[in-house]
Amino acid sequence: MSFTSSRRTTDGLPDLSYQPRAARNVGSRVLTVVAAIFSGIAVLPLVLVLGYVLIKGGSTISLNLFTELPPPPGLEGGGIANAIVGTLVVTLVAALIAIPVGVGGGIYLAEYSRSGWFAQFIRFGTNVLSGVPSIIAGVFIYGTIVTSRVLFGNAYSALAGGMALAILMLPTVIKTTDEGLKLVPDDLRRAALGIGASRFVMIARITLPTAFTPIATGVVLSIARAAGETAPLIFTALFSPYWSDLISGDGLLAPIASLSVLIYNFAIMPYEFHNQLAWSASFVLVAMILFLNLLSRWLGRFASR
Repeated sequence: MSFTSSRRTTDGLPDLSYQPRAARNVGSRVLTVVAAIFSGIAVLPLVLVLGYVLIKGGSTISLNLFTELPPPPGLEGGGIANAIVGTLVVTLVAALIAIPVGVGGGIYLAEYSRSGWFAQFIRFGTNVLSGVPSIIAGVFIYGTIVTSRVLFGNAYSALAGGMALAILMLPTVIKTTDEGLKLVPDDLRRAALGIGASRFVMIARITLPTAFTPIATGVVLSIARAAGETAPLIFTALFSPYWSDLISGDGLLAPIASLSVLIYNFAIMPYEFHNQLAWSASFVLVAMILFLNLLSRWLGRFASR
């Protein structure tokens, strides 16, 4: 089958100039327009959600919002300061649990057991865990940690909430660590082992620093996902309208406020001011998650240089 043009120039050579009315070119333009329309439809929900949250929540941003406690039901005034701090605390607890375990698991998969049956089982379990609904993680921690009161006799707590979020972070951290270490050339490993370095030294000094950027990108994405979860925290961290005593450490073993649960609680209240606080908290939470996603993209671009 010949792909040359049937039209000829005066000297008998094929006419290779662009033919805008040719059927193939018309079809190409039509499909390009259709693809552009579908792309716009795909992005439209994101634009509408961000725009609506910006209009409803961004208009009420003030200094009091970041410095005062939520008001009691029926009263006006106050802010969401304790929920912002609580979100940072619970996410930090989750990161302290998930990052060491996830990075360690990824190192084992990539460096010690690449194709063994146990590694394949771990990879399969990680893929399954990444698709488990977040509420299941909350119910699991509720049944094993909260109801049993194994945390020094306490039930709902920031520590339990961090454990639930850590379960959601683990699959992303493990997979990104595994894939990031696979990108490290084997020549670097052989060179390190060839000069007498142990496997531990090779991993700590060569492969991990080389794969730091993709691993950090995965960690940031996992933190962004955990920071916006609501269902696990309802079952584990519950909510508190007061400041948590984090200096003495007792605040980690008591219920703690979070932005996502505050949004849920205030959005269903029959008071207009509390509904507005829910929109303001939504704006702050979206801004935090958007910042983390932009940070992950920056790390990805930094890695590609």
